[in-house]
Amino acid sequence: MTEEAFGPRELLEYLAEGLVDDPDQVVVKEVSEDERTSVLELSVAQDDYGNVIGRGGRTASALRTVVKAAAVANGGGRVFLDIVDT
Repeated sequence: MTEEAFGPRELLEYLAEGLVDDPDQVVVKEVSEDERTSVLELSVAQDDYGNVIGRGGRTASALRTVVKAAAVANGGGRVFLDIVDT
């Protein structure tokens, strides 16, 4: 079995697809602010925003923590997560 390394973007897509009812609607767009900072914009189906945000924002907070940790593990800079409504 091989061990696959996920970057922050791929990890966010994987986690979000596991949380929602319609994984085909998960879209992660990466926007670079500068060479050491990027913003990941997560968009899901309208009915799935509650699943991604969670009660009191706990799921969204956990996603942000995991994405930031993945960025550090990959030797990258700062990564921010925005959950956007389309």
